[in-house]
Amino acid sequence: MNICIIPARGGSKRIPRKNIKIFCGQPIISWSIEAALNCKSFGRVIVSTEDDEIAEISRKYGAEVPFKRSKSLSDDHTSTIPVIKNAIQWLEMNNEKVDSICCLYPTAPFIEKSYIEEGLKKLIEKNASYSISVTSFPYPIQRAIKFTKNERLKMFFPENIDKRSQDLEKSFHDAGQFYWGKRSAWMNEERILDQNTVPVYIPRYKVQDIDDEEDWIQAERIFNKLRY
Repeated sequence: MNICIIPARGGSKRIPRKNIKIFCGQPIISWSIEAALNCKSFGRVIVSTEDDEIAEISRKYGAEVPFKRSKSLSDDHTSTIPVIKNAIQWLEMNNEKVDSICCLYPTAPFIEKSYIEEGLKKLIEKNASYSISVTSFPYPIQRAIKFTKNERLKMFFPENIDKRSQDLEKSFHDAGQFYWGKRSAWMNEERILDQNTVPVYIPRYKVQDIDDEEDWIQAERIFNKLRY
């Protein structure tokens, strides 16, 4: 069985209660739950959380919360892989056969079921360990600059100073929406951003990293425009 796991802890710091904060009229996690429930790829849609309020809201919108995540897997330093591995272990202890798991993030309201389904297709067809959502950088990273201690500019890659931007290789980054992974990849804790991972490209206008209140406001404006 292919299963969706939505990791949603309660202790977010930069945006308090971020995973259930109201986004365009409903808790932000609900958009991820709805996308997963509308997707044909999943046998179960499960939210992994240590937080009772998140669990209650998740169930209200149709997700399962069959276990409570431990506090040790819910702090600021816990990465994605141990959380998904823990979910797989619980499922298998409860006699569930796991084929592939999709980690779908709770603060990804722009996610569309077509990209999720494409991720599973590419995972299988390419015989990869993972498939993940990616998008492109809007500006060549080879021409990135930084500030020096005396407030001057310095290029990270000064060898590119005279190159035209159109001659530089296009670069991409994690879109922060989902990670599909085979059971073995999660259980063996294989690195996600590695050569055994295949990309699912998502246009930049459908991607918004939400780390602070300014990001949140911008995301709501874009989301409303895309909906209407």
